[in-house]
Amino acid sequence: MAQIWIISDGKRGHMNQSRGLADALLRLRPEWDVEEMPARSVCSALAAGVSRIASDINPPLLILAAGHRTHLTALALSRQTGAKSIVLMKPSLPPGWFDLCLIPEHDRPPAHAHVITTFGVLNRMQPARKKPKSGIILIGGPSKHYGWNSLQVLQQVRQRVRDSDRQWLITNSRRTPADMLPELKALSSGQMEFVPVEQTGESWLAEQLPVAEVCWVTPDSVSMVYEALTAGCRVGILELPDPSDSRVVRGLQRLLDDGWLLRGGESTGIRPLNEASRCAEEIVARFSL
Repeated sequence: MAQIWIISDGKRGHMNQSRGLADALLRLRPEWDVEEMPARSVCSALAAGVSRIASDINPPLLILAAGHRTHLTALALSRQTGAKSIVLMKPSLPPGWFDLCLIPEHDRPPAHAHVITTFGVLNRMQPARKKPKSGIILIGGPSKHYGWNSLQVLQQVRQRVRDSDRQWLITNSRRTPADMLPELKALSSGQMEFVPVEQTGESWLAEQLPVAEVCWVTPDSVSMVYEALTAGCRVGILELPDPSDSRVVRGLQRLLDDGWLLRGGESTGIRPLNEASRCAEEIVARFSL
């Protein structure tokens, strides 16, 4: 039986977080294994919490959970098996109920012995050998955190291309306004290739970011910002109008203030960001695994 159980709510983003931490743990303990299982109903979780584990099941060491719907299952299985429960977000339940909570800084984590503050959410990215003069541009769309101006975004994209001799890949998201697509297609040339999101597979971005030297991204795509940083890119954000006073906007502003992100020209240095590995090392040390 696997030493790591991941409780899933079926959401790709949450699984990406859990898998990112699991991957980092496996790099430290390659003899371990991982098993995924769905979140249980309230009644089923409560029943598990008061029952004994079957004699033919080897209990795990760690139970990872991302997404509020997974928390009760994680607690119940932790009680049943004796495994350490780890949630990868700010829980709606008291942090002390879990053995460890990995909470992004922008969620304003409480000061608690069972809390580790992270820069953004964890992910599965790992740097690779960079392609010289390579760059990627990621275009999002309207969100509750920012306004949107297609013309403003296009102008910035053209400037990034015009001001460098890089070979660029550019892709959009499913939130990108339809009126931008002809303009983005028109940018394709010897220096730039536009790949519509419909033509990218599930692993496309995971293959492109680790080898790209530079990544420019619209700040509404906050998960992409942290993935690009973790992939070892020099990351810049394209400006959007009317930012809200949300936790996401405050988190990105902190990254700008601390020099993690670019705005304008390119930097020459890269600051590594590998929160999954940092958290994995803390878990192994904290629980003497």
